[in-house]
Amino acid sequence: MEASDILLRDLDNNGVLRLTLNDAARRNALSAAMLEQLGATFAEAGDDPTVRVIVLAANGPAFCAGHDLKEMTAGRDAPDGGRAYFTKVMAQCSSVMQGIVNCPKPVIAEVAGVATAAGCQLVASCDLAVAADTAQFSTPGVHIGLFCSTPMVALSRNVAGKHAMEMLLTGDMTSAHRAAEIGLVNRAVAPDDLTETAMEMARKIASKSSMTLATGKKAFYAQREMDLAAAYDYASNVMVENMLARDAEEGIGAFIEKRAPQWQDS
Repeated sequence: MEASDILLRDLDNNGVLRLTLNDAARRNALSAAMLEQLGATFAEAGDDPTVRVIVLAANGPAFCAGHDLKEMTAGRDAPDGGRAYFTKVMAQCSSVMQGIVNCPKPVIAEVAGVATAAGCQLVASCDLAVAADTAQFSTPGVHIGLFCSTPMVALSRNVAGKHAMEMLLTGDMTSAHRAAEIGLVNRAVAPDDLTETAMEMARKIASKSSMTLATGKKAFYAQREMDLAAAYDYASNVMVENMLARDAEEGIGAFIEKRAPQWQDS
């Protein structure tokens, strides 16, 4: 994978792909170019067998400031007042967020700075998140007359309803420690420990069977949209197919024989 100017890529020997938002001058806003890069990169990484886990980080004081409001404002100059442009941007952004969820590789957000609006949505869309204890999060659309409706989708699927509504209705900043308390991030750590914490988590996950990880990630997001009975029926079928897989046979055998498993990722 080649790096672009605004999205850097680095794949290590453990199969951990670090993606770094690199548009600090625009606070790593989700411009049309950034969304295009993210969408293409997650799709490519999902199909790349050398990638086992993805860590999404950022350069500069902001993890991501959400949509590029200057670009959005310029879109109003169209004859329709921007309707077609806004529709395209929201569809593009929604596609990227769903692409993260649908990517078969686990995705970890490494948040060193502020994550606001669609930037907060980006964090919530990742499977896991580690934040510096100085990081902050918000969905501040109410301050400018624009309710954070699309960030709400990811946010409300990560934190309890009243916590999500408090963030959405007040637009207030949420500290990293509070974000950890309500489930928006997994943990808040000292800034100097952030990258190593995220990478340690990534390397631990990368050591597992990628087939097993892909099976589990897909099942997790599918079952939580079902009612209880349907979820158990679905999960039971997933377990049966998983038990028949090569890596499950190897993993169980290795456990019984007290040896390290040799994954085939199948």
